[in-house]
Amino acid sequence: MRNKFDKELDLLNNELIEMGNLIESSIKAAITALDEQNIELAKRVIENDKEIDDMERAIEQRCLKLLIRHQPVAKDLRFISAALKMITDMERIGDQAADISEISIRLAEETYLKELIHIPQMAEATIKMVKSSIDSFVNRDITLVKKVIAYDDTVDELFDIIKNELVELIIQDINYKEQSIDFLMIAKYLERIGDHAQNIAEWVYFAITGEHYTW
Repeated sequence: MRNKFDKELDLLNNELIEMGNLIESSIKAAITALDEQNIELAKRVIENDKEIDDMERAIEQRCLKLLIRHQPVAKDLRFISAALKMITDMERIGDQAADISEISIRLAEETYLKELIHIPQMAEATIKMVKSSIDSFVNRDITLVKKVIAYDDTVDELFDIIKNELVELIIQDINYKEQSIDFLMIAKYLERIGDHAQNIAEWVYFAITGEHYTW
């Protein structure tokens, strides 16, 4: 019986990795579409959000079946419960990649007011957080959990840099206002992705230790 349970847990891990790969790809594609002003790529990100939603439902069903069939206790119960919480954050990350793509489509015919530098850096930082948070679950790695949580400061710092730059541009020329607001919204979505990755890491911490993360 334990053998079967362990195999099903392995399947759960594999599905979480697959969903993680999907959301990482969505973030990368959303920022590439923004950078290259590629409408078709942005549309694909929006369309692919449905696949992420489907994956969330499939993992949720697997978790519920594990709970009903095996009635796990202690650490096993915590890990399955954590997985249920994680997929909610992962699905929202997919939503935010789609939100970025919607703005990209709106901006596709415009000349950008400045070269994109910090937004791609911020996206890269959030992708690192997302990947590491899921890896920490799969590998039961408490050290990686703590690195993810600490790395959120880097994402927040980049958000502040972008915000300050955009405010300065608006001060220089009020005509920059609308596009600046769009870029600020993109940065805000990336900040939220970082927050969701941190949430995932905190749930992994709970699954491993049985305690909630304290600052």
